[in-house]
Amino acid sequence: MRIDFVITELFVGGAERCLTALAVSMASAGDEIRVFSLGSLPDHERGSLVKRLTDCGIEVSSGNANTSLQVMSAYSKLRKWLSHSNADVCQTFLHHANVLGTFAAKSSGIQTCVAGIRVAEPKRLRCRIEKYALKSSQSVICVSEAVEKFAASHLGCPASKLTVIPNGVDAKSFSTAQSFDWAHIGWPSDAAVSLFVGRLHPQKGIELLQSKIDELAPRGSNRRLALVGDGPLRAELESWAANCGPEQVQLLGWRPDIASLMTSCRLVVLPSRYEGMPNVILEAMASGKPVVCSRVEGSQELLQHDWLQQTFEVGDSQQMTVLASRFLDNESIATATGTANQQYVSQHHSWASVAKRYRDHYEDLIHA
Repeated sequence: MRIDFVITELFVGGAERCLTALAVSMASAGDEIRVFSLGSLPDHERGSLVKRLTDCGIEVSSGNANTSLQVMSAYSKLRKWLSHSNADVCQTFLHHANVLGTFAAKSSGIQTCVAGIRVAEPKRLRCRIEKYALKSSQSVICVSEAVEKFAASHLGCPASKLTVIPNGVDAKSFSTAQSFDWAHIGWPSDAAVSLFVGRLHPQKGIELLQSKIDELAPRGSNRRLALVGDGPLRAELESWAANCGPEQVQLLGWRPDIASLMTSCRLVVLPSRYEGMPNVILEAMASGKPVVCSRVEGSQELLQHDWLQQTFEVGDSQQMTVLASRFLDNESIATATGTANQQYVSQHHSWASVAKRYRDHYEDLIHA
């Protein structure tokens, strides 16, 4: 098959890793793959996904849109790019790509356009725009059953158009990652670290961690809190972390060594307000770590084997702290839970199985 993937950007993130893994897997199977990013392509360490794609011989192009004023220019570039492909399938990922990609594919004469809904973000205007665009798609792939319900209720997608295909994870790269020594950042090597990884954005509910810092990482204890990521809340969180002191919490910014950090932490915590199917939770499970996650979209499917001990109601900072303390106080419980998580992910979320489901779905659409 000839498949064109369109995504909003290619910085390292959950949807971006998914696209890259799918593209590489399908190219290895003999499909003709191209990738288009609406935003400018990242470089250096942040461009690791672009490098992985190009190293596999996959063409990567960009609309170079970094502001709203450049959207129409990116659309024109995308439309021209699609018109030269004669693709069998155009697969879009994320809101902006779903909107611009669907319209561009239709105007370019591509018969099969598949949208990808990866987060249940209930913003009214955003939903109205995407709802209109998705009418032109032949199929909408949702990353979890909860997102499927969101797509039906908020985006008006008929059940016949919806398909659920979950995220995958490269379990081996996380399970075999080299350990990180916390002494490198001034902490005891055996510190019991609660690790947050994600965009520093109000969506992620980081204020819950801030409100409970003295319980998650009491001064004078062996507990620590590490925040990894970048985003609009960075300056605010840097100021807060400085007030707490580096012996209690550190903001590490964007890091390329997430697998090593996960291998060395005690648990991964994600207090998000909404998600789709959190990739960071998949990665933590693949690393053999317990998680403490709010009951957002996709969490039940990932943690159904240990739902009550690893999830809490959205916004419930007290229950979050209770669950985290159970793992921080007892390393053997943390290890046993992490092992069960790792086994579950290995059985149900390999990239080979996920890529096959995408490919089978494309073939069904083409031959319908």
